[in-house]
Amino acid sequence: MSATHEVFNQVDPLVGVNLFAGNRAMRDALRFNAPELDTAPLHTLGQQVGSAEMQTHARLANVFTPQLKSHDRFGHRIDQVEFHPSYHALMTAATAAGLHGTPWGEGAANPHLSRAAGFMLFTELEPSTLCPISMSYAVTPALRDNPAICADWAPQLTSRTYDPVLKHWKDKAGVTMGMGMTEKQGGSDVRANTTQAVPAGSDGWGQRFTVTGHKWFFSAPMCDAFLILAQTPSGLSCLFLPRVLPDGSMNQLFIQRLKDKLGNKANASSEVEFAGATAWLVGEEGRGVPQILAMGTMTRLDCALGTSGLMRQALSIALNHTSQRMAFGKKLIDQPLMKNVLADLALESEAATALALRLARSFDRPGDAHEQAMQRLLTPVAKFWICKRGSHFAEEAMECLGGNGYVEEGGEGIMARIYREMPVNSIWEGAGNIMALDLLRALRKADAAAALAHELAPAKGLHPALDHMAESLPIRVEQMATEMEARRLAQDVALAVQAALLAQTAPGAVFSAFCNSRLAGHWGHSFGSLGAGVDFDAIIARAQPR
Repeated sequence: MSATHEVFNQVDPLVGVNLFAGNRAMRDALRFNAPELDTAPLHTLGQQVGSAEMQTHARLANVFTPQLKSHDRFGHRIDQVEFHPSYHALMTAATAAGLHGTPWGEGAANPHLSRAAGFMLFTELEPSTLCPISMSYAVTPALRDNPAICADWAPQLTSRTYDPVLKHWKDKAGVTMGMGMTEKQGGSDVRANTTQAVPAGSDGWGQRFTVTGHKWFFSAPMCDAFLILAQTPSGLSCLFLPRVLPDGSMNQLFIQRLKDKLGNKANASSEVEFAGATAWLVGEEGRGVPQILAMGTMTRLDCALGTSGLMRQALSIALNHTSQRMAFGKKLIDQPLMKNVLADLALESEAATALALRLARSFDRPGDAHEQAMQRLLTPVAKFWICKRGSHFAEEAMECLGGNGYVEEGGEGIMARIYREMPVNSIWEGAGNIMALDLLRALRKADAAAALAHELAPAKGLHPALDHMAESLPIRVEQMATEMEARRLAQDVALAVQAALLAQTAPGAVFSAFCNSRLAGHWGHSFGSLGAGVDFDAIIARAQPR
């Protein structure tokens, strides 16, 4: 057999590279949004997440998935989730990099933008462990409306130490938080929730409730505490529910099973029952939806960031493969049709990066009226459009590898994991229709049209198709699109803002190709249908990960 089994024309995996140093689109977007940003930590993180050691941890955490341990060997109910050691190694690295609550507790400049870039880099390594990281980051704006709990938990929420042991929060160096909204009878329609919370007195953490009910999707059940929605006497309310109560006893939260999901395998998602669990009111009773959406806004940002990171990793793997693989007498990357596909994917990836980081910038400027208006507009727009493009992007990038991309082993097996991961960010925290409806709600603000016009103004006169869209969009915003038109409006706002950003952050070859294809219509209905006048080589060279 050895005489017939010579291995050749196979590809060295993309490993041992600095994912930040090789990402020109990210570096230029950061320079645009915060010229003074210290990127040294991102260089360090980029080297770490591109290493062979961390890629091995990512693979093992997905192969050896979480296991529910409902009882110990003596029959005592314990409701714990057991993870492979590689999962804990990934969580340790993400926490040490400050991707969870750190921006709320440290005084560095542009903390949310810096953290957003780090979140994207880590997503290229392993995205599903970032679910509890994201929720721990997002919880602070909502939790602040219970100052006593926030004061007690903030030091551990912002700590860069990961502590996976289930024990009293005061005895932990760091904690994580999750959330529970969805129930069997309604996914996005959380007002249909049936979980009941009965008043049970008050203490140093405020008004206390006894909670009975269930959650159909309960993200990251091994977290130390959760924000949940439940019906109180005044209506649907937001409650803080810890796993371990202040007296050290276990709360009455029971994990029924872990979800068997398409992707997101290293993360535990669950169904749970509350059988007289204890929780404390956060915010105003009866105002649970807007209260918990203060958390949801941040996790929606992370959905856009996460998909952008997955796009970048899929593109990098495709570029790495086609730069080495030979077919029909030359490298794949030198084949004209492959050039068109790779350049088209590079445009999509860079535009997603630009939009996601632009949104992240707005969270660093809470006192700026324009930034707050754009935050309201771009949060649903970025989550809708970037996440909606993700699955198609991953499929096309996988096709660049052919059958090698479809298998589950080796360095290129990452592509299959990316493909399975892509849909979750579009579905989680509000699917496409919910995001389009949220955009309509944002448009009811009086400053929406003016803010959008101001955002697009720097690119005026640089491309006729962008000029045409920039002139028409504020009018469409003022006229208030109907629900039937909401998805199309979200798409057009996303494309226009992406184009305006690329005009300010990307080379002319990228900007013109994006506008000609996405705005002027010189494009087909699949990746790889750019017009012949595109500078393919320049776009591909800019996107190369090495």
